[in-house]
Amino acid sequence: MPSISLSPQKRAFLTGTLLLTGTGFLCRILGFFYRIFLSRTIGAEGLGFYNMVHPVFSICFALCAGSVQTALSQYVAGHQKKSAPAFHAGLFLSLGLSFLLALLICRSAPFIAAHILMEPDCEPYLFIIALSVPFAALHACINGLYYGMQKSHIPAFSQVAEQVIRMTAVFGIVQIYQETGQLLTVSLAVYGHLIGEIASAVFLFFCMILFPPVRREKQSGASFRETIPAGLCLMGLALPLMGNRLVLNLLGSAEAIWIPNRLTAFGLTSTAAFSVYGVLTGMALPFIMFPSAITNSLAVLLLPAVAQSQAEGKQERIASAVSMALRYSLYMGILCTGVFCLYGRELGTSVFENPSAGSYIRILGWLCPFMYLSTTLGSILNGLGKTSSTFLQHVCALSLRLFFVLAGIPKLGMKAYLAGLLASEIFLAAWHLVTLKGMVDFTWNAAEIIAKPVLFLLLSSFINQKLWDAMMFLFHPLLLEPGAPLSFLGTALRIFTLCLFYGLLLAVWHTAVSGKSLQRPSAKKNRSL
Repeated sequence: MPSISLSPQKRAFLTGTLLLTGTGFLCRILGFFYRIFLSRTIGAEGLGFYNMVHPVFSICFALCAGSVQTALSQYVAGHQKKSAPAFHAGLFLSLGLSFLLALLICRSAPFIAAHILMEPDCEPYLFIIALSVPFAALHACINGLYYGMQKSHIPAFSQVAEQVIRMTAVFGIVQIYQETGQLLTVSLAVYGHLIGEIASAVFLFFCMILFPPVRREKQSGASFRETIPAGLCLMGLALPLMGNRLVLNLLGSAEAIWIPNRLTAFGLTSTAAFSVYGVLTGMALPFIMFPSAITNSLAVLLLPAVAQSQAEGKQERIASAVSMALRYSLYMGILCTGVFCLYGRELGTSVFENPSAGSYIRILGWLCPFMYLSTTLGSILNGLGKTSSTFLQHVCALSLRLFFVLAGIPKLGMKAYLAGLLASEIFLAAWHLVTLKGMVDFTWNAAEIIAKPVLFLLLSSFINQKLWDAMMFLFHPLLLEPGAPLSFLGTALRIFTLCLFYGLLLAVWHTAVSGKSLQRPSAKKNRSL
């Protein structure tokens, strides 16, 4: 049928999306183990320092790289014959801004550390961060060109190469430091960041030579005369993106900078404040964010599908996409809440050897349904062309979190920030939902998408606990020493069986419901006969 066949462009887009999703998930797994390694090498305080310095890079990337990459991919996708002059213009713009920002950071490092980051000890790390900015700009431009030419396999492989080279280099540095008896500090993480950016830029540079995105015979000397017009078009596309990303990164950076400062106002020492912040952002939050690789993949697939349905005027398909996003985001979010609440303490202790990380994981587990919901609904809104609305809603949600940071932490400590995280995610998900309800006539059933998965989670937890109680009774001497804590492998097996029971209950329910819906038409026909 013609409606089912895919054009080569759509097939390439779908293949690229799935490839990016797979490699993104692999990179997240590698990055997760890299975080575990760093937490055990430089400690919670070191992670706190690194997570406070890194926003400086995020702001620079938003200004000189991320927005230019998106604008370049959009322009090249619509003007593939002008890809060479567009790439030259984007490279000139991005690298020019990156060198300017790197020079500004190097010259102003003492001021930035003392008056913006409010921690003079961060000064030496800013020089390393500054060196990474031009390399980030280079690989962002090359990625934008490949994305625009619908050759996303090269950027996908570059992500894996970056992560593997970074991890290998850092492991090697640690080995050398341990053999020579040198002290491992937060500089390990900062140098790892620089190595990763260099690796990605070098990998993509050689890919440009070996696998050029544009055939050489299509390139001509006339491209130079087209560079200025292409650059002006790129600027028109990049400036709004630059402004939006800059505002969001500034708000996120302010949060990262103010949390340790407000914790000292609460009464903690500087060392304790950075340790608490490092446990939260370097240990607990990566656990909570790890399953979001699935919802991020769903969001990547939903955006083009919704945009295409809107262009074709198929409102019922958009309504179906919204209903599906609601259902599966809540299914997974409720499951993750159960997993982190039940096993968060064991995960923090066995993985990071830090009981505080386990406590934070249990508390942050309540974010999951709202976080995953806002991700998928925000993608649908972007697909419908409501990028300004999603930007405004994200700014308001971040501002709400900043209010809890500034007003709540000095009085209540980290409890205030955790409450602010939950309040902002609920606020963002609810606003996304209200906005979509005003645009799309979709239906949702609270009993179906909330009460049912909660009931199945409780039932799965009960079955899982009884199963493991029986196994402990029968095989306890083989599995654990008396009184020993549950190992990571044991915790992982419990989580796996819980997810298995939960998935089976959902599958059986949907199979039964589908069977009944198929039987109803035949019953009506029999009655009519």
